[in-house]
Amino acid sequence: MILSAAQATQFPADVGAEVAFAGRSNSGKSSAINAITGRRALARTSKTPGRTRLLNFFHLKADRRIVDLPGYGYAEASAAERATWAPMTDALARRESLRGLFLVVDCRRGVLPGDEGLMDWASDAGRPIHVLLTKSDKLKRAELAKTLAAARRALGERASVQMFSAEDATGLDEARRQLNFFLK
Repeated sequence: MILSAAQATQFPADVGAEVAFAGRSNSGKSSAINAITGRRALARTSKTPGRTRLLNFFHLKADRRIVDLPGYGYAEASAAERATWAPMTDALARRESLRGLFLVVDCRRGVLPGDEGLMDWASDAGRPIHVLLTKSDKLKRAELAKTLAAARRALGERASVQMFSAEDATGLDEARRQLNFFLK
């Protein structure tokens, strides 16, 4: 990790390329980051929702970073702490180095209003969005196809989407290709 930022003034220099990872609390965001990067403990995982409370910048290679955003929805953060997140994400959206957003969505829940708001944030900033429908190992094959088709209909042209499981590596190569594309 390069650093954890509690305010925008603590962000690293706005050079190179970075990709933000965002999603509801307990959607599998940290597990996805660890699987995609091939580093078991890059992002801290927990069964307790809302553990990520700061914007965490992870160094991948020279001037290439991942930014792990706090989960939204259920979070055990105070109202004052949650109030600091919006200004930080707004500052993140203005960074030249931000190249895209991975939106992590639990495939059993589907795209929810909070996810829609985050897609609006990324679209308003002119950033492409790639949706990871995580925890796909929890669904049967027929459910996977229906879930992916429903997500594609709901997202339309706003985002690319794929099934993903950090547990059994479903979609891992595709997610890595997308990350590398964003970080070019």
